Amino acid sequence: MTSILQISDTHFGTEQPPVVQALEAHVREHGADLLIFSGDITQRARRGQFAAARAFVERLRGHGIGETLVIPGNHDIPLYNLFARFLTPYGNYRRHFGEELEPVFENEQMLVIGLNTTHPRRHKDGRVTAEQVEAVAQRLARTDGDKVRIVVAHQPFGAMLQSDLSNLQHGAEAALRRWAELGLDLVMGGHIHLPYVLPLSGQYQGLAREIWMVQAGTTLSSRLRGTSPNSFNRLKLTPGAQKKVCVERWDMLDGHFALGSHFNLGWP
Repeated sequence: MTSILQISDTHFGTEQPPVVQALEAHVREHGADLLIFSGDITQRARRGQFAAARAFVERLRGHGIGETLVIPGNHDIPLYNLFARFLTPYGNYRRHFGEELEPVFENEQMLVIGLNTTHPRRHKDGRVTAEQVEAVAQRLARTDGDKVRIVVAHQPFGAMLQSDLSNLQHGAEAALRRWAELGLDLVMGGHIHLPYVLPLSGQYQGLAREIWMVQAGTTLSSRLRGTSPNSFNRLKLTPGAQKKVCVERWDMLDGHFALGSHFNLGWP
């Protein structure tokens, strides 16, 4: 069985040291084959915030993380430094996490495609372009159907609450319809600091197959949403003709992360 640890919206610059320590303790105990970091790494895209985030990821690797896949969020573009925002919007991100803004990870069990849905001309909205839709489609078309196939983007593709409809990716429906035809299983994201697991056929009727939305909360930041605690997701994958995914949400409770809920996903 292959395991994925998904963290998101750490907003370094607002991270809480006891929560950081608790997550590191969890990784030391449980490890993971792949770390997915679904954006808003920093609060204001400053060099020191990125350096702290990079050091944190390196510690996680030392504690038992195998591989990493990291994408930027809207907070990872400078907000107040307009010169940097429009001339070198991903400069600090690339300095600490590499040149690639849309990384891909593939092994015998899974295909994970990262998308950069941010843009310096948009404050927070996400957009999936026609070019991105087609690039993902081509990658799905040439991938073994027994693998668990995942797209990761910062902003969500599906909403649990009516108030979050305005936070959805622009271009989401066209993208999902195209990718469903080619066998996409999961889309993962963050952005709204609200964790949930959602079948997207309820929002986008007539999809060729079910695509599940796996949303992460804010893992380390003090910028909590309502009563949702700091949290992260752990996915356990069983590839094959009857593929299965168990999604666990781990919540910060009494100084440590504890299992909060789990969902067993499957496809006919």
